[in-house]
Amino acid sequence: MNPFSSGTRLRDMIRAIRACKTASEERAVVRKECAAIRTSINENDQDYMHRNLAKLMFIHMLGYPTHFGQMECLKLIASPGFPEKRIGYLGLMLLLDERQEVLMLVTNSLKQDLNHTNQYIVGLALCALGNICSAEMARDLAPEVERLLQFRDPNIRKKASLCSIRIIRKVPDLAEIFINPAIALLREKHHGVLITAVQLCTDLCKISTEALEHIRKKCTDGLVRTLRDLANSPYSPEYDIAGITDPFLHIRLLKLLRVLGEGDAGASDSMNDILAQVATKTESNKVAGNAILYECVQTIMSVEDNGGLRVLAINILGRFLSNRDNNIRYVALNMLMKAVTVDAQAVQRHRATILECVKDSDASIQKRALELVYVLVNETNVKPLAKELIDYLKVSDHDFRGDLTAKICSIVAKFSPEKIWYIDQMLKVLSEAGNFVKDEVWHALIVVISNASELHGYTVRALYRAFQMSTEQEILVRVTVWCIGEYGDMLVNNVGMLDIEDPITVTESDAVDVLEIAIKRHASDLTTKAMALVALLKLSSRFPSCSERIREIIVPFKGNFVLELQQRSIEFNSIIAKHQNIKSVLVERMPVLDEATFVGRRDGSLPGAASTAPAPSVSLPNGVAKPVAPLIDLLDLSSDDAPAPSSSGGNLLHDLLGVDLSPASQQSGAGQTSNSAADVLLDLLSIGSPSPPSASSTVDILSSNTSNKAPVSPLNDLSPLSLSSRATSNAGASPMMDVLDGFSPGPPTENNGPVHPSITAFESSYLRLTFDFSKQPGNPQTTIIHATFMNLSSDTYTDFVFQAAVPKFLQLQLDPASSNILPAAGNGSIVQILKVTNSQHGKKSLVMRIRIAYKINGKDTLEEGQINNFPRGL
Repeated sequence: MNPFSSGTRLRDMIRAIRACKTASEERAVVRKECAAIRTSINENDQDYMHRNLAKLMFIHMLGYPTHFGQMECLKLIASPGFPEKRIGYLGLMLLLDERQEVLMLVTNSLKQDLNHTNQYIVGLALCALGNICSAEMARDLAPEVERLLQFRDPNIRKKASLCSIRIIRKVPDLAEIFINPAIALLREKHHGVLITAVQLCTDLCKISTEALEHIRKKCTDGLVRTLRDLANSPYSPEYDIAGITDPFLHIRLLKLLRVLGEGDAGASDSMNDILAQVATKTESNKVAGNAILYECVQTIMSVEDNGGLRVLAINILGRFLSNRDNNIRYVALNMLMKAVTVDAQAVQRHRATILECVKDSDASIQKRALELVYVLVNETNVKPLAKELIDYLKVSDHDFRGDLTAKICSIVAKFSPEKIWYIDQMLKVLSEAGNFVKDEVWHALIVVISNASELHGYTVRALYRAFQMSTEQEILVRVTVWCIGEYGDMLVNNVGMLDIEDPITVTESDAVDVLEIAIKRHASDLTTKAMALVALLKLSSRFPSCSERIREIIVPFKGNFVLELQQRSIEFNSIIAKHQNIKSVLVERMPVLDEATFVGRRDGSLPGAASTAPAPSVSLPNGVAKPVAPLIDLLDLSSDDAPAPSSSGGNLLHDLLGVDLSPASQQSGAGQTSNSAADVLLDLLSIGSPSPPSASSTVDILSSNTSNKAPVSPLNDLSPLSLSSRATSNAGASPMMDVLDGFSPGPPTENNGPVHPSITAFESSYLRLTFDFSKQPGNPQTTIIHATFMNLSSDTYTDFVFQAAVPKFLQLQLDPASSNILPAAGNGSIVQILKVTNSQHGKKSLVMRIRIAYKINGKDTLEEGQINNFPRGL
């Protein structure tokens, strides 16, 4: 006998499959068994039809295709016997779903079985319909299901209730016919029928406003009585779980009462007593009791306002936080997060317990508790809460420190009562977890320090002490380096000593030692070393006696492999050695930046939230950032976080250099203002007469000469913050040292980089596209393309649309076209500006795919192409 014939028993097939050693052996067994089942189906073998379907269901559960057995399900369902129908309906639920078209064939069989005299067959049909019912089947069979809600047998009523839930979810319009039968079922004594009826009413209330009002009016008091009877019922072994009678029905009733009480004061008032009774009498030392209490708390928090009940509910959640079960603590924290918006004062009473949850070993509880603490902080409790969190920061897990540090910084920034407290807390955070502090946070700290003039000495001394204790925290080192560069003289001279400080003796050499350690640390990154170089330049002016030592520290970086550090070293060494007359101006203290722009306080924003103003802002001092304007670079400002300079340049010079420009020059044209700015700088740098007035910008004027010698690099190349990418550009500028050694007279020149020839980017029978290229000074990565479209045909092109796509290393910006109508015979053109930024400038050339769509006499035309002939160097 063939071991895989249709007569093989299900258990034998399962045994053979489980005996397979490899996946290929299993596939072979399944393949042979499926072949035998197909043969039996083709031979219409009635004796083994149910066995074949049982084997197909097992094969389906293993993940193999069994679609060829779907029709067998329908045949078995149509059989008169209960055993065949049972296996047929089981196969129907397992092998098919509501998306299968063949399912429509079973609707008639279901209708017949729903009206069958055998209640077990009726139960099979209800079970199948509740699992795979589609919208069409729901409309066809809803009357039969609604009738069965009043069937004599409780099991059928229960199955009919569950099937009704599926029907109204599929077709909400049918909810109306189930309202009255569902209300009638709420008077049932059988727990199985009652729990399904409660769920049916809950779904009806969510789907239909009419049903909600009807059930609220008719059933609220009855549901309250049912819940009271259930809570006070004696021990019943049939429904008892851990000494609590039917907790599942408890929970379903509470959920329905929550839906009925939400937004209705009358219904909420009628259920207050029973909610208080459930909340106080339910045991909290059992899982089932905690489930009921949690659902009761959710209901109390959802129904209309009752202050006493809400305090009781929040106290229950507070007890949950002391439970040893992590799941119970987690759901309590989730619920308290919602409750804090309703009654924050009641939640505040459990603040100590919530803080203990922050120290829990479970990561999920830690994060949830930290979020809750963050919400609970206000001006009155910020000091104790911040202290607790910072103390825990010292012993917290490495994985949790990032979140904890971010929350502490945000809390301190939003609610700090005074600046000295803010600075103290931030220094503690930097000392313990500085490597986890984000850039915007320490940027904001520096801005606050710069604004607190009376605390400059205190802050630099506190940072000096912290640096002596630890140099492992990178951000602490950066802030220390910046403050010593700005306020090193205050550190040495003990300026601004406060009563709370201990005396400290620091020499000029000690201050330089800090910067030398910072710049030579193996762990220091580019930003820290660049900031240390700037700080050393500043100290060379403030500590003349250490100037030679500072040069010795700076000079070795002239050969550094990092171009940024190399360039800074060369520039700063030249300034110290040859340009004493301008050094004091270059290294003046940073101007005070607008604190409100950087530090978000009491408005829900994180510290250091950037201004949403459209104008560009200026970054924190001495950070490695993109330069915005040469004047800002010259004075050691980067370009992300300070207010943008005015277009005239006069206000910027006045603010940063303290130079008073005449009102006339500020009110005159752009050319005159720029020239005045140039006069001031040329006088400052001991340079001869400025170039004649012109309409060019301050940058262009400053980059001009007054003699016939070779052009020099723009003044922005003096920048301590110039990027390495800019240093690689050789757009006609002479070496940096030429600028530092002095300006030579010469005629005005303008250096905009190499000129690239125009190209014919695309040409078809009658359409020609030409590209002209230009560059912005100091931005070699960006190319501005002027695209000109010319129509050489005798027909006018209408609805003209140009589209372009570039690879990922390019960024493309298209400005609107000058027109969408392209005249015929070359009598006009369309011009469109494209801006392309090449992140791989110097390594990869531009490439672009284009699509041009237009209409000729109302007929759509589409042309496509690829442009590969861009000039080199773009």
